Amino acid sequence: MKILVVDDEPRIRATLIQCLESDGHVVSSAERADVAARLAETEGFDVVLVDVRLGHSSGLDLIPVFLEHNAGVAVVVITAYATVDTAVSAMKRGAVDYLPKPFTPAQVRLVIDNAVKRKSLEKRVESLEQQLRGAVPPVTLESNDPAMHPVIETARQVATGDATVLLLGESGTGKGVLARAVHDWSQRRSRVFSVVHTPSLPSELFESELFGHARGAFTGALRANPGRIASADGGTLFLDEIGDLPLAAQPKLLRFIQDRIYQRLGEATERHADVRIIAATNHDLDLAVREGRFRDDLYYRLNVVEIHVPPLRRRPADIVPLANRFLDYFATRYDRTIEGFTDEAESVLRRHWWPGNVRELQNTIERAVILSDDRFIDSRHVAIRQHQAPPQPQIGDLIDLRSLEAEHIRRVIRASASLDEAAETLGIDPATLWRKRRRYGL
Repeated sequence: MKILVVDDEPRIRATLIQCLESDGHVVSSAERADVAARLAETEGFDVVLVDVRLGHSSGLDLIPVFLEHNAGVAVVVITAYATVDTAVSAMKRGAVDYLPKPFTPAQVRLVIDNAVKRKSLEKRVESLEQQLRGAVPPVTLESNDPAMHPVIETARQVATGDATVLLLGESGTGKGVLARAVHDWSQRRSRVFSVVHTPSLPSELFESELFGHARGAFTGALRANPGRIASADGGTLFLDEIGDLPLAAQPKLLRFIQDRIYQRLGEATERHADVRIIAATNHDLDLAVREGRFRDDLYYRLNVVEIHVPPLRRRPADIVPLANRFLDYFATRYDRTIEGFTDEAESVLRRHWWPGNVRELQNTIERAVILSDDRFIDSRHVAIRQHQAPPQPQIGDLIDLRSLEAEHIRRVIRASASLDEAAETLGIDPATLWRKRRRYGL
């Protein structure tokens, strides 16, 4: 934890620094209010211990400054002049605790632990509220289909580090669920998981939402906004549909990924945040780079670990189990007694192409639950809009070579007993096959 100690008594500062650093915290200190304010503007702190009396200044006046410049900071007031009025005033201004002097190291540690736990809980509640706003059923990563097993295994492996992860796949395949799983499996699991859905933000507001802005930075900026990066400090930031990222914001995001440094709009101060980036897109970023819509250096920074999430039609063994999970959820939500699907309904589900992937399946089951008045969902309740499966490329079709090669490799792999056998059939080495599978998302 990064902690700031603000006290005009050298002995108190030294004692607190020694106590906190012995517990492994990174501690800064200030003896004057103006120094503390400058540190708050340039550094990010998790906890601030501030004395009420700082010479001719009041530590209580610093509380709004700390809260404005440090998203999620826990402010603890310390004083030798403990009164009920002072405590109430501190809490009203945003302090989370109050520690009267003299105090013992054990009391300091308890206050720090409580402050950190409280702020962590607030961030987790905020993250959960964000998820609940979508009112969607929980989707687990349990899978019965071999196509998903390497995806899940790779996600578990990358969760142990802090490398940037790029999730590729069609819309509705569950990239957001996978991103959340990587966060939950990581050491950041107790910190916030923040989601930025790029297409939902106007390009002129994206930088303000991501990096934050100072009060008065632009017309209508009546108060400071810490930004999503500051709010996710110590946690994970999931940039959904990164392919729609405005070109003007890409250099700033690149700099943050490289150095973990950023600036709020309207400020010259550089800030630092410890945030893991996970990005997802259903766009062809290679094509976007070639067309000049996406920076190649940002693409390479995002693409440290690339995971392709297969579409639902490539995971046939998952269709009915997922449908049953959605059925349980929506039956409870709509207070319906439904025991399952008829064989005919399951057959309809298996045969469908699912161009909308898991999201389409979810909507289909919700509609079936609403319309059904029987103990079982049958085929008439599974009202699926029929989509023609796209024809498979054939030699001589007016298509590009990439599509033809991808389909040929897919068919050879499907007919082979192993990837080594497929590589031998194709006349390439296994490493080349691995690269081509990655390129085409096979």
